[in-house]
Amino acid sequence: MKDRLGAILHPAQEQYLDRLLPPRDALLREIEERAQRENIPISDPEVGRLLQTMARATGARRILELGTAIGYGTLWLARGAPTARVVSIDLDKERQEVARGYLERAGVADRVELVQGEALEILPTLSGPFDLIYVDAVKGEYRRYLDQLLTQMPVGGTLLFDNLLWKGQVAQPPETGGEPEADAMRAFNGYLMIHPQLESVLLPLGDGVGLATKSKPLILDMGGPY
Repeated sequence: MKDRLGAILHPAQEQYLDRLLPPRDALLREIEERAQRENIPISDPEVGRLLQTMARATGARRILELGTAIGYGTLWLARGAPTARVVSIDLDKERQEVARGYLERAGVADRVELVQGEALEILPTLSGPFDLIYVDAVKGEYRRYLDQLLTQMPVGGTLLFDNLLWKGQVAQPPETGGEPEADAMRAFNGYLMIHPQLESVLLPLGDGVGLATKSKPLILDMGGPY
């Protein structure tokens, strides 16, 4: 979620874009209000809409999410791909139980598998491939997530990473004393944009979203190493 109005875009333009967003239904608004009240990090509404759009546009059948929180992004993904299976990982068991309640109320819980634990430990145990992957978890682990996720997706698969502009701080010089997450995102953004197996773009949406597709196979995909 973006830190404040105007952190990424100028306030006037951001207010205009916010006004263009269609109203969310009562359940999504309830999740948004709870997240704000309890200071729980969730996706911005415009990012949620992107998730739903990408889930639908890609025709995803298997979706992976790193960072369930209370199920906001999970719900957008599940609604965008009404026949897909969604696997969502989070370390916080209590938040996942809250997410389960919202997903049940939305009528999508039977298509969502909530997995509790450390993402880096769970990823090697999953049975891929996943057509669409959304990452909104520990910022300092994004590069390690990406390295593992590329082995779990086919060529043509889609990746989304949230918070890549980190409150606008990534554009500031590192020596200005920004938050550690800004340093992690700054380093990750360069890795994402030059990765030889990806075609990537960074969008000034929400708190910054990276959108990438796997354009080339890994050596592992071709039966290597040789």
